[in-house]
Formats: sequence, structure tokens, C-alpha cells
Amino acid sequence: MPPPPFSRRVAKPLVFAAALGPFVWLVYGVFAGELGANPVETITNTTGIWTLRLLVITLAITPLRWATGWNPVIQFRRMIGLFAFFYGSLHFLTYFILDHSLMFSGVWEDVVKRPYITAGFTAFVLMIPLAVTSTQGWIRRLGGRRWNLLHKLVYVSAALGVLHYWWKVKLDVTDPAMYAGLVAALLAARVWRVVQARRQRSA
Repeated sequence: MPPPPFSRRVAKPLVFAAALGPFVWLVYGVFAGELGANPVETITNTTGIWTLRLLVITLAITPLRWATGWNPVIQFRRMIGLFAFFYGSLHFLTYFILDHSLMFSGVWEDVVKRPYITAGFTAFVLMIPLAVTSTQGWIRRLGGRRWNLLHKLVYVSAALGVLHYWWKVKLDVTDPAMYAGLVAALLAARVWRVVQARRQRSA
């Protein structure tokens, strides 16, 4: 079957609105008092899970394009990746401001002593250069090859995000295991693609 008809003018605002939805819900929840008995925990958990979800969606876009031939979907990868960084920033700022009152010493102590914080903090730091260099200008400055190499950090960031989630929940790891499986499958698809390309070249 041919790919569905595509209108970027219509699709882009829809994708933007969908990605912004969880943030709008949190803002509403803050003012309406509907974030439960522990609003800080709700904000932390919501921003964290949406960071991971959007990272997974970002990783899924290229395999989806390979599988369907629907090339226009690639146009949304940068926007979704930037939304992942946006939620990751909110996740970190909630922890930094509300849990540690802007005290870097407390954050650093957690990073050193608590493995799940180490994994999450590293995942967030790795997202920073990805967000900064997401523009066409940076692609020109770095060159396509170096830019692509740098942006492979998203694989490491996603894997560390899963590890952060897994170590945080400790007991019921059903959800982290699901995300681990998704990330592993998406990385395996890329490895398979590289192997197939090398076989074709050697043939």
C-alpha cells in the first residue's frame, strides 16, 4: 500500500500539540490542585516518563521510515527530540529546585552516591549537545558525518534513561522492562541495517 497522503502544514501543529499536551496537563494540575497528595512526585514522574517516551519515539522514526517508505515522517524527528529535551530539562529542574533548593552540592552528592541518579543525570547531560546542535547551521558547521556521529549519543541517552527508570522503581520493573525492550529493538534494527548494507557492498 502507498504511504498515506501527507500535509506538513496540518501534521506539524498536531504533533506539536500532542507533544506539548503533558506539560499543559501539569500546568493545569498545579493551578487546579489535581496533582495528588504529592505534586512534586507527580511532576517528577510525569516529566521523566515523557522524556523517555519521546526519546523512544525519536529512535523509532528512522526504522518506521525504512519499514514503510513514508519519508516525510523524518521531518518530525528534530521537533520530537527537542520536546524530549524539554521534558528532560523540566525533570531535572524539578529535582534541582524542589528537591535540592538550587544547591549543586546536594545534586553532586546524589550523582556520586545514588546509581539511578548517576544514570539519569548522565542521560540528561548527553541530551544537551544534541539539543544545541539540532539546527541546520550546526549540521553545516560540523559536517554531516561528524554531526551524525555526535547524534548517536541519543542511543546512549535512551539506554541510560531506561536504566535510571529501572533502578528507581526497584520492585515492579514491568514498565522499565517494556521500554528496555523497545530501545533494544530499535537499536537492533539499526545494527541489522548496517550489517545488511555491508553485505550488499561486499557482494
